[in-house]
Amino acid sequence: MSIDIKTVDRIAELARLEFDAAEKEKILADLNRMLAFVDRLGEINTEGVEPLVFMTDRENVYRDDAAISSTTQEEALMNAPRKDMYYFRVPKVIK
Repeated sequence: MSIDIKTVDRIAELARLEFDAAEKEKILADLNRMLAFVDRLGEINTEGVEPLVFMTDRENVYRDDAAISSTTQEEALMNAPRKDMYYFRVPKVIK
């Protein structure tokens, strides 16, 4: 399989990109080099190799979902620029 300038133009159009002639030639060479690499991967003997679902055999280590409070209300309000006795004060946003 090979890519031509017409295909590069179509890809650029779909991606809403503009390239000059030199850039198109470079992109054409890069795309053809990528396709050649993928074609070479098809030559590898994969007989007896099972498909991977995940790239590693590690399993997730989950922790208990326990609600804990790490900051007290006083600590949270300590550096507030404007505060009420128990709440943050913010400018009114709804008229």
